[in-house]
Amino acid sequence: MTWISLSSLALFPVRMGESVDNAARTRQRVLALFLPIAAAFYISAEALSPKGTDQVTTTTATAFKVLAIAAKHPTRIYVAGSLALLALGALAVSYAAIAALVRNRGSALATVAALIGGIGAFCGAITNVLVFPNLAAAEAAHLTPDAAAQFLVTTFNSGFGQVFIAVYFIGIFAAPVLMGFALWRSRSVPRWLAVLFFIGLEAAQQVPSVGPVRVVLFMLPFAVAMVLLAARIWQAAALPASHSQERAVVPV
Repeated sequence: MTWISLSSLALFPVRMGESVDNAARTRQRVLALFLPIAAAFYISAEALSPKGTDQVTTTTATAFKVLAIAAKHPTRIYVAGSLALLALGALAVSYAAIAALVRNRGSALATVAALIGGIGAFCGAITNVLVFPNLAAAEAAHLTPDAAAQFLVTTFNSGFGQVFIAVYFIGIFAAPVLMGFALWRSRSVPRWLAVLFFIGLEAAQQVPSVGPVRVVLFMLPFAVAMVLLAARIWQAAALPASHSQERAVVPV
């Protein structure tokens, strides 16, 4: 016959709870890593993007302009487009990670901001497919300039393109405002960090491709804010101080 100590049974829920807590902390730390990754991809994508290509092509004049640039830098356009897609994917996860910092006051607003930011980032990824890979493919297809320009303009002006572009632009403006205000209101981080996140992200999303050095300088506040917020999320997932567990004394 096998005898099980009653004290071991008493400690079983505690150990199981600790295991669940450790898994949650690990997930939180993984999410924290997405913030600096998003900043790195964002800066790299904009720094590598050939000047003048990161724009919505809704007119024939713009199409001819970007096609001429794409003919000179096809590889850079593909690389910049790939990095932009990765940046927006990491940004969507980052919104969820930042929302986890907000407790009590502002938590509902942070959830809404994470939802809008995630949807906006997804639509932004679709938009950037039209901006970068679509442009490079149109140039590589060896179409006539008129046919390639018409293809780009038709794609951007289609109902498909207009919906994703509209949701993307709503998301990139609304989500940083809502998340910044949620961080400010909750006081889960210093208020200057909430302001830095809002200003840095809004500025980063408006920076045109103007060369690597200028892009890095313009987007530096955004990178600093993401690194500091990642550190806060990592600290929030730190293991608590160990508490001694007294075993229950059970009379035999």
